[in-house]
Amino acid sequence: MTVRPTETPPSITHDAVVLAGGQATRLGGTAKARLVVDGERLLDRALTASGRAREVVVVGPPELADALTEAPSSETPPSKAPPDAVRHTPVLTREDPPFGGPAAGLAAGLRALTAPGAPWVLLLAVDVPYAAGAITLLEQAVSREPVDGAYLVRAGRAQWLVGLYRRAALDAALRGITTDGASMKHLVGGLHCVEVPDRAGWSDDIDTPADAARLGATTGETGGTTADN
Repeated sequence: MTVRPTETPPSITHDAVVLAGGQATRLGGTAKARLVVDGERLLDRALTASGRAREVVVVGPPELADALTEAPSSETPPSKAPPDAVRHTPVLTREDPPFGGPAAGLAAGLRALTAPGAPWVLLLAVDVPYAAGAITLLEQAVSREPVDGAYLVRAGRAQWLVGLYRRAALDAALRGITTDGASMKHLVGGLHCVEVPDRAGWSDDIDTPADAARLGATTGETGGTTADN
């Protein structure tokens, strides 16, 4: 299925879970959320991408609390926001156990959302700096047919961590697995999802020093050195 953007996104009421709790071992332990791309921290870019969400939960270590306090407002202008937008300050929570992987992070994020929650959940990894460009495509994809979700695919590689999923489908899938160490492929593989082609590189992530150099990620607030350790 090919999804083409339109000027006005469909009205898909959703919450957002931003995963920012990885160990970044291939980056020498550099905190990905604090890396800077185009003069903006990755955490701030993820919050901007979540701007149409009703509520936002960031899953990561306690050290991110100050970064959330410093983050610029991610609120969408009222003219573009869902009619039931809540506009809470992002909540910080931690996966159980810490560093338990993306499925554990997602489960923790869902638990932190206000019940009963929005019908859809935007899932974003903090290390995908250009994910904002794909949000409208994901909203369009889930609005066109009855599916459990949609995620990006680039050059045959699925990026489940830039996806929009039906909350009820995620809850059901999580009940059937042990989340500690579980892969997103295992979690999402049983869902009926639309694969959204990514030809622009919106799903490119930063896992290695080479990725950081290619995407221009730096360790300074407005520049500094490329994350190469």
